[in-house]
Amino acid sequence: MKRAFNQRISSALTQRKQAGLNRSRTVIEQGNQSRLVVDGQSYINFSGNDYLGLAGSKELTQAWQQGLSLYGSGSGASPLVTGYSKPHADLESQLAEWLGFDCALLFNSGFSANQAVLFSLLEKGDTLLQDKLNHASLMEAGILSPATMKRFKHNDISHLTKLLTMSDNSPSLVVTEGVFSMDGDLSPLSDIAKVAKETNAWLMVDDAHGCGVLGNNGRGCCDFYQVTPDILIVTFGKGFGLSGAAVLCNHECGDYLAQFARHHVYSTAMPPAQAHALSHALLMIQQQEWRRGKLKELNQQFESELTGFLGAVKTNTPIKPIIIGEADKAMNVSTALKNQGLWTTAIRPPTVPTGTARLRITLSANHSQQDITQLTQAITELG
Repeated sequence: MKRAFNQRISSALTQRKQAGLNRSRTVIEQGNQSRLVVDGQSYINFSGNDYLGLAGSKELTQAWQQGLSLYGSGSGASPLVTGYSKPHADLESQLAEWLGFDCALLFNSGFSANQAVLFSLLEKGDTLLQDKLNHASLMEAGILSPATMKRFKHNDISHLTKLLTMSDNSPSLVVTEGVFSMDGDLSPLSDIAKVAKETNAWLMVDDAHGCGVLGNNGRGCCDFYQVTPDILIVTFGKGFGLSGAAVLCNHECGDYLAQFARHHVYSTAMPPAQAHALSHALLMIQQQEWRRGKLKELNQQFESELTGFLGAVKTNTPIKPIIIGEADKAMNVSTALKNQGLWTTAIRPPTVPTGTARLRITLSANHSQQDITQLTQAITELG
């Protein structure tokens, strides 16, 4: 019987390598900075999600160190035992007030937050409608949930409307992202919210890549479109520069999730020192508007310098895809850029559809104009 697992593992790894899709981990120093180091070589980092440049901020580091001094290293238990403390409650209250919801519930990752909501909320006979390009955490939870899951074409309101009309008045939940992580495009939240309201469906938005970056005061995509979903997911590994996530909802739904969301009930709570640091990160997001202003300037510069370049996709976000096509070509371009001191990541199937392998370039407020020009000139030369 042991041999069966060995054969299965060996076969899967061989197929992945033969398809040119094998992935490997690289030991990186200062990966949370605009300059990273690999094997003693320095590179400009265009592969992180630290859009506002908070991850390596000395100010935020000091806030976490202060939290460690005040509250120790860990939480010691799950939130419903002894792991829920004042820093957690304060952070939840600040998030709820900032984003306009009754309450917030903290999780250790966006992956667990997404899955916790879908697993606990959905029952047999429900209908779950997801954008085809939603994150793997949402898709996996939908497949494993007892609900009937249907996928609507990416940002296609007509297709969503048709699927909702065919749901036979079953309880329906529409789930989309605010910003799609591989394409950097926005969801048409105003139109989706209107359709959901007209069909009495609930709307859930995962705003992992929009919160902190878009909207007034960095409130994200829902503020940008002036939409209030029934459930909002925000994560702390992008704009906040840390890690973890929160679910925003009304009081009753929050109480329900606290009772039945197994990822919350049976997981050790995030360290209170981390919650303390996240509260400070939120203040930085609210008060340091220059970070979003810098991103906007770099975004305009990047697109201006690549005007007319085949494969460059224009976006209103710090995510800048360069569509290459074949996986091996994307890898070759990424390697060529690294040889020039520019760290970019090639995204290949199954993360993106076959034939759409790309460079996923991301901008940070810590980048300089010179960094952008060096990158765009190198891309143009390679083009």
